[in-house]
Amino acid sequence: MSKVTELTREKWILGAFPEWGTWLNEEIDQEEVKPGTFAMWWIGCTGLWIKTENKTNIAIDLWFGNGKRSQKTKEMDPFHQMRNMTGGRATQPNLRAAPIVYDPFAVTAVDAVLSTHYHNDHIDPFFAAAVMQNCGGEVPFIGPLKSVEKWLSYGVPESRCRVVKPGDTIKIKDVEIMVTDSFDRTCLVTADEDIRGVLPDDMDDKAVNYVIKTPAGTVYHSGDSHYSTYYAKHGKDFDIDIAFGSYGENPAGNQDKMTSVDILRMAEALKCRVVIPIHYDVWTNFKADPLEILMLYNYKKDVLQYQFHPFIWDVGGKYVWPVDRDKIQYHYRRGFEDCFTDEPNVPFRSLL
Repeated sequence: MSKVTELTREKWILGAFPEWGTWLNEEIDQEEVKPGTFAMWWIGCTGLWIKTENKTNIAIDLWFGNGKRSQKTKEMDPFHQMRNMTGGRATQPNLRAAPIVYDPFAVTAVDAVLSTHYHNDHIDPFFAAAVMQNCGGEVPFIGPLKSVEKWLSYGVPESRCRVVKPGDTIKIKDVEIMVTDSFDRTCLVTADEDIRGVLPDDMDDKAVNYVIKTPAGTVYHSGDSHYSTYYAKHGKDFDIDIAFGSYGENPAGNQDKMTSVDILRMAEALKCRVVIPIHYDVWTNFKADPLEILMLYNYKKDVLQYQFHPFIWDVGGKYVWPVDRDKIQYHYRRGFEDCFTDEPNVPFRSLL
């Protein structure tokens, strides 16, 4: 039988997706985190995996879905948050730009699943199902009320869900998770009714930020928060090593992501040591160049006496704190470390 008659669309999908297979799953499982450090992997969008020296695994905002897949629907749903925000009707061209680098159904161990808010690219039914099937009956699902309602709609038992709001603290093995205010104004105007003239008061039910304290250092995850002067309060309340901010190139008429200026202002206010932009990777219509942040940082760092620096990451990459604290840009492992272990199989050396 020839391949052209055997192969089907279904076989192609199963053979090609997720694009990285279980490579990253295996890397995370096999990582031996040294004492005095913690390791992180960027799973895409604002998805973050943290692993401590005591093998505590925390998954935040993991998402394995898609953006638009067809042009047949010409308008956004009547109360879509982007329609609410902009007054526009046309379906936005938000196609997924970054690959899926982690196989959710190959998850073997996780100690807590966190969601910053309930937008579909920050909470995931596939990962919820995989955790329920693979990881035992004790793993908690932690998030604001609206995220918990979404997990419940997936079939996650209520006993496994934990509703949190700013001011709460949760202990997961050797990790302390402190819940803080979100500044996600897009989430604030997410509604299924006409809210013009209505003062919203349910931000804490919709979105939160997290301060995640490990034995080796502290991470601030801002979800989809916009810039807020209240970051300075969080900077006074917590000793933050690494801060993550959602960065993007906002289309005209839209203010959904922090700009390069906002990312630097957030880092300065939080008094963090390293700031890492995320989310710019995933949507084609918000695609942005993070080197703009680095360029602006280099322009301003001396006159403003910045006490932090940016780190420009890539999806699927690993970052170990404090080992990598001085790095500015990430590059994937280049390989070929064992070159010339054997004599090259070439006719003569002058070819090399």
